[in-house]
Amino acid sequence: MQGQARNALAGTVDGGDLLDRDRRIEPDRGPGGGTVEATPLRILVVHNRYQVRGGEDAVVEQEVASLRRAGQTVETLFFDNAEIRTVADRLSTAYEAAHAPRGIASVLEAVRDFRPDVVHAHNVFPRISPGVHAAVRATGTATVQTLHNFRVTCANGILMRDARPCEDCIGGSPYKAVRHACYRGSRLGSLAVARMIDVHRRAGTWTRDVDRFIALTGFARSRFVAAGLPESRIRIKPNGLADPGPIRDGARAGILYVGRLGPEKGVVPLVAAARLARGPVTVIGDGPLVEAVRDVPNLTYLGPRDRDGVRAAMAAAAAVVVPSLCYEGLPMVIAEAFSVGTPVVASRIGALPDLVVEGETGLHAAPGDPAALARAFDRIVDDPEAARAMGRAARAAYEREWTEASVTARALPIYREAIAARAASPQRDVP
Repeated sequence: MQGQARNALAGTVDGGDLLDRDRRIEPDRGPGGGTVEATPLRILVVHNRYQVRGGEDAVVEQEVASLRRAGQTVETLFFDNAEIRTVADRLSTAYEAAHAPRGIASVLEAVRDFRPDVVHAHNVFPRISPGVHAAVRATGTATVQTLHNFRVTCANGILMRDARPCEDCIGGSPYKAVRHACYRGSRLGSLAVARMIDVHRRAGTWTRDVDRFIALTGFARSRFVAAGLPESRIRIKPNGLADPGPIRDGARAGILYVGRLGPEKGVVPLVAAARLARGPVTVIGDGPLVEAVRDVPNLTYLGPRDRDGVRAAMAAAAAVVVPSLCYEGLPMVIAEAFSVGTPVVASRIGALPDLVVEGETGLHAAPGDPAALARAFDRIVDDPEAARAMGRAARAAYEREWTEASVTARALPIYREAIAARAASPQRDVP
């Protein structure tokens, strides 16, 4: 498979076999005892994993597992950026990023072998490319693209520059990113991404070759429409999360941050807020600003933690904070906090005010404002009963919006729409 890993997310390693085709999975039962879907779908999930494992990689694995538990037949084709090691590797990958012929050939091989009803693409940069949709479309197979970030129009994928939101490339030239080195501070990397954006914008990839898109929030959908994606084909579906079980009883204390320690995440104002707040602040994570969270008064840095460690810390915290300065997609830290009955203090930016309801499931603060963050922290500390009430509402929101069953129930109709659209127009533009 030319170095690409195919695995079943069940303890296999790179280079392992494809999903056992004889495996039979009993479908989940609905409230009335009926199956989630009468006819299981065959779904090929394609994803380019990141060099540093992040939330998107975990979301893809969770989604695959959820679909299988719901009785669907799912095969995966994963590409790994860790295989890009040398300067020559980086140059060749950058040159091929717009079309990625080797990656697309691997996807087509999987389509021939597996014969899926639908190909679901997640991250396609840099080893697959958006061109995979046209190639799969030519086989008559439907495609779905989850838009985890804004890389269809923005080189760095987060619509942010100089620590503030930036929409210069929405409707404008993506090559502005080269001047500002928007992709990881690299002009060469930014050129590779900008070229990919430009090539597929001009080719009509997003308006012609994708049967359905999945946006994570209504806010994200609005930015994709502004960037020229067809509104009629964009559906909203959040990411799902397995239920950790009943929420913890007992006292809670402190404010918890979990995530990447990067400037876009609002780490600098968080540190300043910790100095002002009356209650303790704890930080879990790693990243380029790790030194900024060391030896700070009223702030304890725990370093990275595994999933169980994070969940335990969240269940013990009075609130979780998401102080982002950028347009987040759908931070799974919010779903994780809600699942254990913990309210969230979030920046009033992008989709976050829609995800966290002020005074109901958490509190808002102006982005980049340490004093506003500290005041929100103090409200949590000063009124623990109100914080517990918000935590109960947060758990209810999780049960309503983010459980495996609810998210899978929203995903399957999107797949069926895509399949119907492809069947209705196999030789012409999708509706």
